[in-house]
Amino acid sequence: MTREAAIENALECFDGGEYLQILARRVAIPTESQNPERLPDLGRYLTDEIGPAFEAMGHGFTIFDNPVAGGGPVLLAERIEDPTLPAVLGYGHGDVIRGYDDQWFEGLNPWVTSQDGDKLYGRGTADNKGQHTINMCAMAAVLKARGRLGFNSKFMVETGEENGSAGLAEIVEANKARFAADVFIASDGPRVAPDRPTLFLGARGARNFDLVVDLREGGHHSGNWGGLLANPGVILAHAIASFISPTGRIEILEWLPEPMTNSTRALLADIAIDGGENAPAIDPGWGNPDLGPAQQVYAWNSFDILAMKTGNPENPVNAIPPHARAHCQIRFIQGSKPEEFMPALRRHLDKHGFSMVAIEPPPASNTGHFDASRTDPDDPWALWAAAAIERTSGIKTAVIPQLGGSICNEIFTDTLGLASLWIPHSYTACSQHAPNEHILLSEARDAIQIMAGVYWDLGEGNTPGN
Repeated sequence: MTREAAIENALECFDGGEYLQILARRVAIPTESQNPERLPDLGRYLTDEIGPAFEAMGHGFTIFDNPVAGGGPVLLAERIEDPTLPAVLGYGHGDVIRGYDDQWFEGLNPWVTSQDGDKLYGRGTADNKGQHTINMCAMAAVLKARGRLGFNSKFMVETGEENGSAGLAEIVEANKARFAADVFIASDGPRVAPDRPTLFLGARGARNFDLVVDLREGGHHSGNWGGLLANPGVILAHAIASFISPTGRIEILEWLPEPMTNSTRALLADIAIDGGENAPAIDPGWGNPDLGPAQQVYAWNSFDILAMKTGNPENPVNAIPPHARAHCQIRFIQGSKPEEFMPALRRHLDKHGFSMVAIEPPPASNTGHFDASRTDPDDPWALWAAAAIERTSGIKTAVIPQLGGSICNEIFTDTLGLASLWIPHSYTACSQHAPNEHILLSEARDAIQIMAGVYWDLGEGNTPGN
């Protein structure tokens, strides 16, 4: 009954093939939450896979219907060993982005796991089935070694994260006592580098919106009307150029956070962005030229155009188009004022002569509405977790203030009042929202050992507050 025995159990699960078998079953369930036809599969993932797996670890479970029409259900598993012990709330999401079946490498199927060297392909391997499966297997390894966890376990698995976690806040708010815990520990997103264990303490927020120029009905011959009719594509391009520089620097002051603190700069001083093999090269000078790459992603705000269209790019004709549309996004850190983003943009556009550019809500398939939140790096739980990870890995844990992406972290920090500890098991070049999604098996093997160590340490009685 030792920490080393728990880690050996976790390695046996991984090296013996059990982890891969479990993950293959879970990937095979096509839980595309952005596809309304997959709603039954979202429920099946919880009832057929996750619920029974937690029951095998001595948990009971409840499935909550989503109050949002078409939203996926949410499972809460609970194992209360002793009310006096600390309670740990875990999290995973069983839904995935659309499969894009016909866009994967030849011979690959998003719903069938396939190994090529160190890469294991399949939709959800990185985001997030592979990650919460690692944590569940690590918890089982601790139970096998100790006979008990030594803490009270609560674990939530939702099925709507890729739809902005719609309805999750309402479920948690209505059942706060059931979800109450002493700390939140979960896994999602990428490490800062494939071989460097990482702890992130929150997530950037996101606001998606559309910019639209709608001038008239129908296109008109560019020979007869060119030079006479205003071109919506030209107008929209100049409107966007008025608030974002040619090198991606934001020019609307209300979109920027407070100046970066010295403590944040120190925290990120030894963090390098490393997406591993086949990751895109960082473009020097893009964004804020006063910041390094890690500061840009983990401690600053960014603006991006995710899609843009005028006319018919697939089959262009010699006509001045009537419309232009850009789907845009702001990622922002805690301390920003997202309620000011759109009013400030409206004032800017009007001031610069672009009153004809409308600001519209994003399409329902990509709402991108998350708030920014994080736990302080000096929080006792953050310090405890960094040490627990390092105790297994032997490598200094990379601690970052918030993930560059967005997730429903504010539910855990703000609604439940918990320190949020995210221990990611993927890497930035995993193609998580694209065809050919995959995990690195070497990283997953490392991660299952780390999580077994973390869960073991949680039961040792030396956690913050004990």
